[in-house]
Amino acid sequence: MVAETKLYDALGISPTSTQDEIKKGYRKSALKWHPDKNKDNPNASEKFKEVSQAYEILSDPEKRKVYDQYGLEFLLRGGPPPQQPGGPGMSGMPGSFGGMGGMPGMGGMPGGGRSFHFSSSGGNGGFNFSNPEDIFSSFFKQGGASMGDDDDIFAAFGGGTRSSGGSRNSRFKDANGGMKQRAPTPEVTIVDRPLPVTLEQLFKGAKKKMNIKRKTFDEATGKRKMEEKMLEIDVKPGYKAGTKIKFKGFGDQEEGGTQDLHFIITEKEHPIFRREGDDLRAVVEIDLLGALTGWKRTITTIDGKQVQVSAAGPTQPGHMIRYPELGMPKSKKPGERGDMIVEVKVKFPASLSLSQKTQLKEIL
Repeated sequence: MVAETKLYDALGISPTSTQDEIKKGYRKSALKWHPDKNKDNPNASEKFKEVSQAYEILSDPEKRKVYDQYGLEFLLRGGPPPQQPGGPGMSGMPGSFGGMGGMPGMGGMPGGGRSFHFSSSGGNGGFNFSNPEDIFSSFFKQGGASMGDDDDIFAAFGGGTRSSGGSRNSRFKDANGGMKQRAPTPEVTIVDRPLPVTLEQLFKGAKKKMNIKRKTFDEATGKRKMEEKMLEIDVKPGYKAGTKIKFKGFGDQEEGGTQDLHFIITEKEHPIFRREGDDLRAVVEIDLLGALTGWKRTITTIDGKQVQVSAAGPTQPGHMIRYPELGMPKSKKPGERGDMIVEVKVKFPASLSLSQKTQLKEIL
């Protein structure tokens, strides 16, 4: 009978599970909730932390024994170990931890693979959890990947994870057909920077120059130094907001290589047009009289042409007129363009006199 089951529940296993079953439960849960696979789920990080902490305790037989007897709160509180049978009880907890020793107020787990910390003050320190990413990395370095069907565990993350100091491990076959663990390879990070561009520049294309500063290593002294570099960024006609223009190896030098720079296009607000894919939408505001009797406007297209826009009336609010091939160029279909859409907005009078209302009733 265990004191509680919350850690077992976090891994989806029972309190009677073997160490192999605990490892399999952690592997499944960690892959399910890893933040790199759940970037749109704000709760994933906390769930990943929970399953990692559950595994850190349950994978250690001595910690698991303490947890089964006294529960998680006792571990976290970090109280001193109960006395051996026959001695005075401690905090109302009978029994013992099965051979813990050490300095007064500091417990140690003999035989355990990892240390178990108690507060030297008798209650304020408690067990110190490791970083969830470190637990995850250590698990697969020690062969946790071989417990599933993946040839490369990081294939589950779309080819590897990127972080400022991370590494990727994978397994490979040796000459005898056995599986070996490949040494971790440091991952090179990616630095994203916004690149504000006008709609006209996205229509015509543009060459933008960007002066960047990056940290490099001085081979002569071995020290880091600051280096300036001018980049020319080629913005092609038809690029959309969110398009990434990549420069490999142009960022800071760090362990494992040099950072990659990605410039992400952002569209500056335009006074006339709002982009919708390859189409451009413009809003024309007319008064009620124009909506009823007819109206005419002149619109300057994105490439500087003058287009007469008109309607004889009546014109409904929200009415749209489409002008083919006057929108943005299609980057994947050279020579083709989207449409220009003119949307009509009718401005109604704030008030009408009694005489005006009467006249309208007679006319309409």
